[in-house]
Amino acid sequence: MKYQIYKAETRGRANHGWLITHHSYSFANYYQEDRIHFGALRVLNDDVIAAGTGFGRHPHENMEIITLPQKGALRHEDSMGNGSVIYPNDIQVMSAGTGIFHAEMNASETEACEIFQIWIFPNKQNVAPRYEQKSINDWRKDNQLYQILSPNQNEIGVWIHQDAWMYQGEYSQKTHETYSVHKENQGVMLFVIEGKVEFDGIMLNRRDAIEITDAEQIVFDVEKDSKILLIEVPLIF
Repeated sequence: MKYQIYKAETRGRANHGWLITHHSYSFANYYQEDRIHFGALRVLNDDVIAAGTGFGRHPHENMEIITLPQKGALRHEDSMGNGSVIYPNDIQVMSAGTGIFHAEMNASETEACEIFQIWIFPNKQNVAPRYEQKSINDWRKDNQLYQILSPNQNEIGVWIHQDAWMYQGEYSQKTHETYSVHKENQGVMLFVIEGKVEFDGIMLNRRDAIEITDAEQIVFDVEKDSKILLIEVPLIF
């Protein structure tokens, strides 16, 4: 097993007034040659969007885009005719495929909206664009990891065009976790949303991350009052 730890303060940061963002990987004006992507995982942005503002209409193509609201409400509109508002404990996925325009705006005029946006390279190019939104509450479990995304349409959660899985966990008590990697040549990124995680004797704190390769199983301890996100992706794609 090999791993690399990235402390929260090493992420890229930008304050645009209407948007305060932290980038786990190179994005916009933040560039680190060794932090462009982790396998098929291209983007993990931690965004705080001011009230009444947001990302105006803009294009994407050939990317799987996942949004996880953490606070407030985000309004989505796209060129396929979809229009909706997503809230904490929702998950939204958009397969950009041959091309799509969309806008993401804070749905509140008085409160900030906080989201994670994740981009994953697809394993199929130029697919028909698609949109999906589900409530995580429908399959949420306490004090254990639960699946929120996979490559399979008939599994729990949303699905994308890539051999990738995402799990989330919220913990009200200290918990020992064992995660089994689904396939060979896959890597796992563990991101601490809130709280603390102990991995191989090292304590990870809020917004710290670890990238793990060459492992069939990953073992770690989650401290009480913690929330984590785990993303498994192909290293070669």
